[in-house]
Amino acid sequence: MRKILVVGAGQSGLQLALGLQSHGYEVTLMSNRTADEIRTGRVMSTQCMFHTALQHERDLQLNFWESQAPKIEGLGVSVAAPGSHDPGPTQRAIDWVGRLDGYAQSVDQRVKMAGWMDTFAQRGGQLVIHGAAVSDLDYFSRVYDLVLVSAGKGELVSMFGRDASRSPFTEPQRALAVAYVHGLGPRPEHPDYDAVRCNLVPGVGELFVMPTLTTSGRADILFWEGIPGGPLDVFQGVRDPGEHLSLTLELMERFVPWEHARTAGVELTDAGGVLSGRYAPTVRNPVAHLPGGGLALGVADVVVANDPITGQGSNSASKCAASYLAAILEHGEKEFDETWMRSAFDRYWATAQHVTKWTNAMLGPPPEHVLNLIGAAGSLPPVANRFANGFNDPADFEDFFYDPAKTEAYLASVTGAAADA
Repeated sequence: MRKILVVGAGQSGLQLALGLQSHGYEVTLMSNRTADEIRTGRVMSTQCMFHTALQHERDLQLNFWESQAPKIEGLGVSVAAPGSHDPGPTQRAIDWVGRLDGYAQSVDQRVKMAGWMDTFAQRGGQLVIHGAAVSDLDYFSRVYDLVLVSAGKGELVSMFGRDASRSPFTEPQRALAVAYVHGLGPRPEHPDYDAVRCNLVPGVGELFVMPTLTTSGRADILFWEGIPGGPLDVFQGVRDPGEHLSLTLELMERFVPWEHARTAGVELTDAGGVLSGRYAPTVRNPVAHLPGGGLALGVADVVVANDPITGQGSNSASKCAASYLAAILEHGEKEFDETWMRSAFDRYWATAQHVTKWTNAMLGPPPEHVLNLIGAAGSLPPVANRFANGFNDPADFEDFFYDPAKTEAYLASVTGAAADA
């Protein structure tokens, strides 16, 4: 029986460990926290997982919370009118909702990771609660057939060198601030289904609002992405959860009052329901060379860390785990050497490159043809729907988003079809 070590108990590490376990591999999972510590700790992320990523969980029968979590059937985009966040009423220049072909869901990672860790242990997996260091991996690389590193922060990540050719940014592009809340009211104009709301404030940042399942039931996530140094970049050093929520709401009132209007009954889900931080989007070399000559393969955020502006983190983690699982199963009894490791990553990168390209594009000011596309979606439902479904399959943006000529041709074809209907 092949022995595999997975370091890190997030979406990708746990999904991969449970998948390998189900195929008879002897899997050891290392986590720096117990399931109970995760369950009762601070929120770790925002997450809205779209159809393809959710299907990877279903394929492994790990969709334990599917019947409880809100079914997100739409994705809406609102754009504040230029200058409208100055004193006075704020208007929306653009406001529409696209329908998803398959629903999305969000499950608080405290719920999911703790539940999956318990499941892994109950199924006979070896769970080691220990914060791994490079020296640990040096030893383990001689004991295990394969070492996978899915812990996305700290000393271990530094083993994987930055790939400058795929990493255009050296500094964080957004200051991030998250609050999980109960009591958010519906939008007056909201359709009769759950939707993620993406609110874009040009030159300032973005607010994302998404329904989720948390430790205390259904909730909503309020997630600010602020341009560093701008008016949203005010959460550093804020330690009090109540102050964090107050700041969140004050900024909503100023910049997106149409969202603030439904916050009258809002309260934090719990004292751990806030998070803030920032990081530079980075693609890294997938193979780490350990001091003793061993190798480790990076997983998900360790090797491809995108800004969360396009909501792809947990989706990419699920897709990476599924891709690596398939590569491991196909490899059989052969050695997991560096050639195989790089081929496994290249297989994942074939999908991940589209996420990185789209996310990096969304971090900059939108060019005119993209503004035209987003604006046209307000009167052309097929455009709104296609844009929304790009969150599930970002590769589709190649055909209508980046190239002005392709965008123009696509809009012309949709307009023509609408005129003929």
